[in-house]
Amino acid sequence: MDNNHDMRRNPPGILLIRRIRGKDWSFTTYRYVVLLVTFIAYTAYHASRKPSSIVKSVLDPDPNGNTTGFRPWPVGHLFIEKEPVVLSSAVDLDMFRRNKGWAPFNGKDGTSKLGEIDVAFLACYSMGMYVAGHLGDTLDLRIFLTTGMVGSGIFVALFGLGYFWDIHVFWFYLLMQMVAGLFQATGWPSVVAVIGNWFGKRKRGLIMGIWNAHTSVGNITGSLLAASVLQYGWGWSFILPGGFIFISGIIVYLFLAAYPEDVGFSGPDHGSTSEARTVGKDEEAQVVKECKFGNGQNGNFRGSSGSRKSIGLVGACLIPGVIPFALCLFFAKLVAYTFLYWLPFYLSQTAIEGQYMSVKSAGNLSTLFDVGGIAGGVLAGYISDKLKARATTAASFMYASIPAMLLYRKYGSMSKTLNIVLMMIAGLFVNGPYALITTAVSADLGTHSSLKGDSRALATVTAIIDGTGSIGAAIGPLLTGFLSTKGWDAVFTMLMVGAFAAGLLLSHLVVVEIKEKFSKERSDGGGGGHNLAGNVYCLVFSHVKAFSVAQAPTPSPTMSPSSEAASPPLFHL
Repeated sequence: MDNNHDMRRNPPGILLIRRIRGKDWSFTTYRYVVLLVTFIAYTAYHASRKPSSIVKSVLDPDPNGNTTGFRPWPVGHLFIEKEPVVLSSAVDLDMFRRNKGWAPFNGKDGTSKLGEIDVAFLACYSMGMYVAGHLGDTLDLRIFLTTGMVGSGIFVALFGLGYFWDIHVFWFYLLMQMVAGLFQATGWPSVVAVIGNWFGKRKRGLIMGIWNAHTSVGNITGSLLAASVLQYGWGWSFILPGGFIFISGIIVYLFLAAYPEDVGFSGPDHGSTSEARTVGKDEEAQVVKECKFGNGQNGNFRGSSGSRKSIGLVGACLIPGVIPFALCLFFAKLVAYTFLYWLPFYLSQTAIEGQYMSVKSAGNLSTLFDVGGIAGGVLAGYISDKLKARATTAASFMYASIPAMLLYRKYGSMSKTLNIVLMMIAGLFVNGPYALITTAVSADLGTHSSLKGDSRALATVTAIIDGTGSIGAAIGPLLTGFLSTKGWDAVFTMLMVGAFAAGLLLSHLVVVEIKEKFSKERSDGGGGGHNLAGNVYCLVFSHVKAFSVAQAPTPSPTMSPSSEAASPPLFHL
């Protein structure tokens, strides 16, 4: 019976490797595998979202440019000038669209229909996120994530099959994107929950900052995959990324251990627990302590995602910091996703050194924005770990993105080199806080000390924060479609106002972090008077009480400060 239970719980690929090797992996090796598998998983998620922005120029072609003879960067040239097509009348324009585009997107309302598809995808994605987060805390995360990836791959590919099946009905493409958006919603809450289960808080910002590079890597990969086969028919630009996420879903099913307990790191009944305990780092000690004391059961204990107690949406919203960070991410993703969906179009419409580039080259150039985003995510995570101030770091990056976007708009057209440099700087400051909030902050809040017992809220909290952000991600590109008709200055004004609002929403948390920082420095210096002494007494008393509730040993000066029971307030992580 127990053997069947283990077979059901353990990933089959790991079981096969155990049989071949004759022994199990170490705790550290499992964590590397979890990082790699989840990195591949979300790279595939983002890669499968990118084709729609690449094929827009084919579905609804620009009559002022030629898109033939293209080889994607880095294989081909980064900058390729447009070859103008001379159209003498409105009749010629209609003939061009009918012959070159793809109905129903090549008519006069083609651009608006493409925008409607983007909004429908993001709307279903954001709504599905709230449900997916709760399900992720209730169901087996490995199975849940696999189902989402396989479903995403199928419906992304079905969108592309519309080309080979010669489908010209708008509702077909709209429906495919809406269902794909629902399946895509399974991804982010699940992967963040898995990473939060395996890694403690000590260097979570840096680890997740590096790991979150999958977002930008996925955008770049999706752009290159879609562009590389575009010349063979735009349908392939969806089928190839769809196949990528489908295969990645199989990898997740075979090799992803959602919880340490799933592979034997659950308590005294599993010998590998002692191995994990010998690692000696704060985060390892925290994971083992959670595994051992988080549930009082021994023989009948099942620590996988299917048996964890979940928290409701209302309860998750009441966790301190969830609402401010969710609202901040609303505006942060509004800015980031506007660049994601509209930057290639902006580049194709903007003269650089007096020359226009092809739409496809603009799509490849836009990937450098994501290169800057990779650096931004790592830098924001590192700084937040050093300062122990997530909100201050996120707000600072959002405020810094305002002059970065202003400079890019004003001086990016002066030269190709300056355009690339300013674009990467803007990507660094725009994607930095976006990456920090959706990774380290979500994981911190999902394991907040205000949660009692063994309730876990990682997926639910992540869904609330990223789901709210995804609403902004839908609104930003939609507003851009209207504002771009009035000029790109209006679009950049909207982006800068959004960045300012994102920073402003964290003001209270920033003030709290700064006050705590100064209070701690005064305490370390021996000053502070009666009020400080009272605060210290209250802090010590609260920690003693927390240890008692957790049934942990009496706290002593040598006890690790990273213990869950003795963890400081959220914004001192």
